[in-house]
Amino acid sequence: MAGILNRTLIVPPILDHHAVALGSCPKFRVLDPNEIRISVWNHVIELMRERRYISIAEIIDVSSLVSKSLVRVIDLRDFVSIWCGISLDSACLNDSTLQSSVSETLKQCGSLISGLHGSDNKCVHAIRDDCRTTVWIYDQGGRKDGTLDSFQPDEQLKKKKNLSYVRKRRDVFKSLGPGSQVESASLLAFGSLFSSPYKGSELYMDIHKSPQDQRLQSLMEEIEFLPFVPEIMSAGKEFARRTIKAPFLCAQLRLLDGQFKNHHKATFQVLRQSLESLRQKGSVPTHIFVMTDLPRDNWTGTYLGDLVSDAHHYKVHFLRDTDELVRQAAIKLMAAGHGQRFISNSKPTVGKRYCSNPTLPDVLLYVEQAVCGCASLGFVGTSGSTIAENIELMRKHGSSYCRS
Repeated sequence: MAGILNRTLIVPPILDHHAVALGSCPKFRVLDPNEIRISVWNHVIELMRERRYISIAEIIDVSSLVSKSLVRVIDLRDFVSIWCGISLDSACLNDSTLQSSVSETLKQCGSLISGLHGSDNKCVHAIRDDCRTTVWIYDQGGRKDGTLDSFQPDEQLKKKKNLSYVRKRRDVFKSLGPGSQVESASLLAFGSLFSSPYKGSELYMDIHKSPQDQRLQSLMEEIEFLPFVPEIMSAGKEFARRTIKAPFLCAQLRLLDGQFKNHHKATFQVLRQSLESLRQKGSVPTHIFVMTDLPRDNWTGTYLGDLVSDAHHYKVHFLRDTDELVRQAAIKLMAAGHGQRFISNSKPTVGKRYCSNPTLPDVLLYVEQAVCGCASLGFVGTSGSTIAENIELMRKHGSSYCRS
């Protein structure tokens, strides 16, 4: 969206899982964009105060996008420091008098950025359209702007939920770009931009290629796969080489969260079939790297427990967040400071570190994915898991790092 509209992308932090409820687009249970924005803002301040803030750009390597001038980015902390005119170091101090003053400033600034009091087209334009009513497209011919999307709430849902939504396809450039009423707004604030395919349509953003806009086409090709930063990729490769030391299969097993806790049998069955096939083809033991949300103490009585017990046929490897390799990856990542090296600005706040003595970030999930990218015997992922999709992309586009 930033590329299409020639705007600077404000890079947010990684939020705690389930800290902000987005809702379910297919079922039209979606939080209003204003609610999402203020929830995110409050959580961001919480992360800062608890010294747990870590930018997405400190985990995902966006340096190639910036170096090729495909998109401009700025860290949210730098943006807030400039926009709100406040030192974010103050948000981390224990001085109660100062905290009260800082809290009030941040509250006012958050209300403005979130659009709680409406839009000011010279300052902030708060997008109120979400996936219940809108599918954003980039239609350079202009023929599809305003047409009905193929996915609409069915009549039963309309009656049950008293819905009156109609989903239309809207051109983002025409609605929000040059010549629109929004053009003069300094800040364009969306709610959630999450989208995925559903029933032959896209839930919110249907922008996949742009043959008439070469710069945007290059950007789309680049963001098809964005690797983790080098510190994470190196840790994954090191674990594969120095600990596993053999060709291995990766199994990503999501077993506890949401819909996945009801499909243990099917999840294990796919893994069982893959391992049986490998065992018939090769030597024993078969090495397996397991990443799962099921705690190690709960493996007993499951197929994972059976694999660990069968040491003759299988050698099971896994990582813990307390392992030294994971800890060192977090230390190196914090020292690198990838999140704040983007926009040159005359203000001294840009590029500085905020809040001393930050908590080491939890990088286990990312290192595990990097390990799975190096699994030469194959990969078994949980159906429907976005993490499994990430690993598949890594194995398709980025596995060369394992051989380097």
